[in-house]
Parts: sequence; structure tokens; C-alpha cells
Amino acid sequence: MTPITGLDLTGFTEREPGVWTDAAGLVLSVHFFPLVPDLPAPLHEFEHLRTRLAAGVAQAGGGLIEAVPGTVHGVPAVRQLVKVPRPAGPHGQVFLGSWTVPKGGCSTVLKVQAAEGAMTGMREATVMAQVGPEAYFRPHPYSAGGQFGGLPSHVADDEQWDTLFPDHPLTRVRAALHRITPTVTLDERFRQLPPFAGPVPPSQHG
Repeated sequence: MTPITGLDLTGFTEREPGVWTDAAGLVLSVHFFPLVPDLPAPLHEFEHLRTRLAAGVAQAGGGLIEAVPGTVHGVPAVRQLVKVPRPAGPHGQVFLGSWTVPKGGCSTVLKVQAAEGAMTGMREATVMAQVGPEAYFRPHPYSAGGQFGGLPSHVADDEQWDTLFPDHPLTRVRAALHRITPTVTLDERFRQLPPFAGPVPPSQHG
């Protein structure tokens, strides 16, 4: 069970408790973690938080496309869009969009993900041809002018290109989050819990 008591599941079919898929292969899931959230900084230190998030995703071999603050059913939260290499390889990426709703001693997560199929790289090649190679790659937006490693940051991941590629997994993940987020309702007991104050100092673990 999660604190998420309702959400718009139009077009989705339940595969197992808390996991749904649609006809195009989008996977929607909800999660509950009864632990202090593993976010590396509190939400009110957002620039620090997203820099640390981007570094962590890169260290795992992926790329943080964006992290933005917001609310889910009025509760402060962070939305992330992440790209990771397809585990089956050798080409292609999986795109994951999520809302993490942290509280002092627990969190709930809404996640949407989709993977590229046999056709990969079309969006990237088309955008690079339009903007030119020099303007295509860029410093990571959260890195103060540098890169973190992991998958490179480039303009083809920007939302402005979604209309040109309506069937791309990143477009579909982003659109699903935009559509579903306003429909999410949270259990009132969860909403009243103390807010997330930040990660537990290492000395307090164990």
C-alpha cells in the first residue's frame, strides 16, 4: 500500500499491485518507502539538491535531464526526468520520470518509464542537424559550467522538441507525468506528517 489513494489511470492496465502499463509500453508505478528519504538535500536547498542528484545519476552511468520543485496534492515534492542506458544494450536508452514526495520519516514515489525500441537516435540526429554540432552538446545545466560524466547533456532532451517526436519515449514519459500529476490524491494522514528536513547525518546511521 502507498499513501497515493487515487490517480487517473486512463489507458493503463494493472499488471500487478501498484504497476500499470499502456498499449505503447509505458510503465506506471507507485511506491512507498518507510525510511528517511534518500534525497541528498532538503527541498528548500533546491539548487544544492539538484546538483547532488545530477552527480548521483551520472555516477550510476545515467543523466539527469531535469529536476524541478513542485507539489503533489499540495505537498512539496521534486520531479525528476532521468535517462539511463538500456540494460539489454547495446544501443538505446530508458527514460524515467518521477515525483518523489518526501516526509520526515518516509516518502512516496510516482514513476513513469519507457524504453527506446529498435529505432534509436532519430530524435538526437534530427535535432543535431537543426542546431549544429557546436550548439548540440552543452555543459550540464546543474553543474556550474561542467559535466558530471554519465550520459552527456544535450538539447535534444528539451521539452521544446517533444511536439516533433510525439512517439518518442521521453515525450511520452513527460506527457504522462503532466497529465497524471494533477489527478493524484494522497492520504490525509500522510499529508499531515512532518516535512522532510534533510538527509540523516552519517554519524546517526546504525
